[in-house]
Amino acid sequence: MGDPAILFEAIMTKGCASDVCHCMELAGPGASVHPRCFEQIWLFEGARDEALCVVAKELVRKRLAAGEDLFRQGDSADSIYLIKMGSVKLWKITEDGRSVTLDIRKAGDLLGESVLLEEGVYPVGATCLEPTLTCGFDKATFEALIMNHPDVGLVVIRNLSRRVQQLSGKVGALSEPNLEDRLYEVLVNVAWEVGARAPGGWTIAFPLTHEEIGFLVGAHRVSVTRALARLRGTGKVRLTGKRLFVRDLAAVE
Repeated sequence: MGDPAILFEAIMTKGCASDVCHCMELAGPGASVHPRCFEQIWLFEGARDEALCVVAKELVRKRLAAGEDLFRQGDSADSIYLIKMGSVKLWKITEDGRSVTLDIRKAGDLLGESVLLEEGVYPVGATCLEPTLTCGFDKATFEALIMNHPDVGLVVIRNLSRRVQQLSGKVGALSEPNLEDRLYEVLVNVAWEVGARAPGGWTIAFPLTHEEIGFLVGAHRVSVTRALARLRGTGKVRLTGKRLFVRDLAAVE
């Protein structure tokens, strides 16, 4: 991918964000900040630069510590966030009071984009897995943008529809009948997105319970436990304390 700082500088010079974005300054020296800014995210793809400059001037940045909530389930849903640094766990409290992990988002991902088109509360919570920096704006800012630039609204609706189609395609991947293979692929994706590269694979440095993994693969906790045991037996994964090592079969082969 290259030097993030160089990519950041190259992208910023394409639009108006170079005059107003202070993410790297806020993150601190040596921090790895994702180069993509709001002007370059899929949600606004195709929108005119002059309209996006309005959003750029209203961006609000947040720096959060590991374990800190960006928002909680049931909070008023009024803002959209771009993760610039770190990773975030999406979780939900079930009817019987259990907290389960639904997804893990990394730097470069959006959170809360649905609030642009509907009222309500966040159906899930979002907790930082590591020091995290976000950049975002609220619904009022978006509505003001649409009032002055109606074409942006059409762009957003078109891009959201395209995103739904893409996500539907990903759901199809979960239909793989072999749970062991499906589980390994999910762990590889999680490790690639938020893990640390290690010789022969990746290390996931935060704990995931069997129940949380079950929600990621769409399987019962007991089935996940058995599948994990088989993966350990074949050497595809290795558990050391609270660190999970996932073997990179492509690199081995």
